[in-house]
Amino acid sequence: MLASLLVSALTFAADDTLARYSQRGVHMGVEFEVVLYAPSEEAAQMAITVAFARVAALDKCLSDYDPESELSRLSSGSPSQEPVKVSDDLWAVLFTSQQLSARSEGRFDITIGPLTKLWRRARRQKELPAKEQIDTALESVGYKHLELDEKLHRAKLLKPNMRLDAGGIAKGFAAEEALLTIRKLGIAQALVRASGDIFAGDPPPGEKGWKVGLAPLDPDQPPERFIWLKNAAVSTSGDSRQHLNVDGKRYSHIIDPRTGYGISGRSSVSVIARSGIDADSIASAVSILGPEKGLKLVEDTPGAAALMIVDESGSPKSYASSRFAGFEAK
Repeated sequence: MLASLLVSALTFAADDTLARYSQRGVHMGVEFEVVLYAPSEEAAQMAITVAFARVAALDKCLSDYDPESELSRLSSGSPSQEPVKVSDDLWAVLFTSQQLSARSEGRFDITIGPLTKLWRRARRQKELPAKEQIDTALESVGYKHLELDEKLHRAKLLKPNMRLDAGGIAKGFAAEEALLTIRKLGIAQALVRASGDIFAGDPPPGEKGWKVGLAPLDPDQPPERFIWLKNAAVSTSGDSRQHLNVDGKRYSHIIDPRTGYGISGRSSVSVIARSGIDADSIASAVSILGPEKGLKLVEDTPGAAALMIVDESGSPKSYASSRFAGFEAK
């Protein structure tokens, strides 16, 4: 787990009108958790049910594992003969992805699917993809090969064998969307966690926010840095559990779309943002950009903050954006 939720397990709120409820479930290949304060078990269970239903619907839309998902069907039609009308959910992901691709000089790229497929196989087989395979995959990768019609919400894939991969953005989007469904039922004090992607609503009763621990470099160690989170998102990107070691070199599951290779070195990047979709995607981009360019991207994003921990010569070194101190719990 890339981020940990540290909320006191109060059974009842200070005014004895709200109780704390939580439930976990596996969606999008990771553990989701809903935590909320509600006036009754019936109200809580209804909110949890609709939240998980919303996540399941997004998984059906955005999965690149499911050949019948809307995302996969769009990919399978590449190159598109005509622009394809897409749903509001897929549009939100595609549009946000393309905006960030331009802002990050292509470090974030939803068209990275051909490379993702190669590196998933590489981690299973514990061997690097052949250079020829990477070069072939790169021919179908590039955010400029995806054209969007903002007025009509249509998408067009320009290259053969393109494969879209929303893995660096979908879970943050889903966490926020799940919380919004809870809020529509009148429950404001809630939080949704999708592994390392968290979206928080109003704070728990009597608290200044939801206290969240940020992942250190070593996944077996407890968090050392904490933040207060309310009506905002935090996402942590890192390779603590997903990487490949070959001939003494470490390759992350986070792939640089420019080179086709997983980034080397160890890092843990936590990004706080106003929306889940931004926190998730920016954390992925910062991991590739590195401290200097990555933190500039964060500084240029209104309301965003970040903490980046990198391994430098065997020791962790922290880099924080200017707004991070305003969130940190001392």
